[in-house]
Amino acid sequence: MAKVTAAEVVLFTDGACSGNPGPGGWAYILRHPGSGKESCDSGNEPDTTNNRMELQAAVRGLAQLKRPTRVELVTDSVYVGTGISQWLAKWKQQGWRRKDGGRLVPIKNEDLWRELDRLTAEHQVIFTHVAGHAGHVENERCDEMAVAAYQPLLAKNRGRLG
Repeated sequence: MAKVTAAEVVLFTDGACSGNPGPGGWAYILRHPGSGKESCDSGNEPDTTNNRMELQAAVRGLAQLKRPTRVELVTDSVYVGTGISQWLAKWKQQGWRRKDGGRLVPIKNEDLWRELDRLTAEHQVIFTHVAGHAGHVENERCDEMAVAAYQPLLAKNRGRLG
């Protein structure tokens, strides 16, 4: 049996959207369990989807790593986790396309999937799924950060309507 090596860092991610599409936010927490050091960031996009924000959070977090690292990616996004663990290899074989009713069509969010593919190739990434809005401390914190990130966009939109 192969020995499983513990993650050097844990990356918690989440994305959120007000409307789908609509203003969205992403957030991550990157933690080094050995030292307890932690960094986090969030951002927004004015017209996006929840899936794009979930992907953006993972991409932004992994992009912070300066060398090949063993990473546990903790997310409530089945889209991100299944994409990394099951879909990516097939999409690449099919020229970044997926089957839809017997024909190949472009995958959605190809730009972010390509970047996530590049980043996961540099690191050893293990995906862990957590239930969203179920009390997981870091997932809840990422959700709060992602929602807070798009709030200024909502306020700006309300200002234009009023």
